[in-house]
Amino acid sequence: MYNECENASAIIDAVIALPVPFDVLVIDDNSPDGTAAIVRQKMEEYPGRVQLIERAGKLGLGTAYITGFKHALTQGYEFICEMDADFSHNPSDLLRLRSTAIDDAADVVIGSRYVTGVNVVNWPMGRVLMSYYASKYVRMITRMPVHDTTAGFVCYRRRVLEALPLDNIKFKGYAFQIEMKFTAYKYGFKVVEVPIIFVNRVLGTSKMNSGIFGEAVFGVIRLKWNSFFSKFPDYSKK
Repeated sequence: MYNECENASAIIDAVIALPVPFDVLVIDDNSPDGTAAIVRQKMEEYPGRVQLIERAGKLGLGTAYITGFKHALTQGYEFICEMDADFSHNPSDLLRLRSTAIDDAADVVIGSRYVTGVNVVNWPMGRVLMSYYASKYVRMITRMPVHDTTAGFVCYRRRVLEALPLDNIKFKGYAFQIEMKFTAYKYGFKVVEVPIIFVNRVLGTSKMNSGIFGEAVFGVIRLKWNSFFSKFPDYSKK
């Protein structure tokens, strides 16, 4: 979270209220709007169910998730999900991601905007086209069988996060999402997409900018190039 005071309380309540118990870990990058204080109130309201890691400043989306992944691994969780805090991702879809991981024996389950067409609500058309064709471009370059390569709604089995070289993940913005999926794919993990409806945030301000998007577009070429000179362990039969 960064400056999510309008959404912090409600998104935590929504996740905690799910019929299957999910705990919540918030990574807050020193939001000046009091986001962390709201989360601390929720920690008192839901003891043991809500956790908070506060960082000194905006250090990037990728490093925030890696911090969260490492923390979750130390807590012994079997399924570790990442999602946005602004209700762009419907908390109830966490149930579908988790059940797909169990029922389909999937290692990585992606909440996908594009696996069944374009399921995006209230985005400007220019942004929809930019995101959709960026994912097409990434799929073409990497040959990765994933339709929504920049998706930020993902469920990982712990064995994936234990295996991936998290400290070697280089990208911080949207390209982080591509790098994680591409690396998991190259490791032989089973990746499955589940269709979701992505709704543009109603409250708060988007953190998307052209620099973050540019990293995804140009970084993928370097990602693919580097893969030619790397050896990947095969977890497909483990």
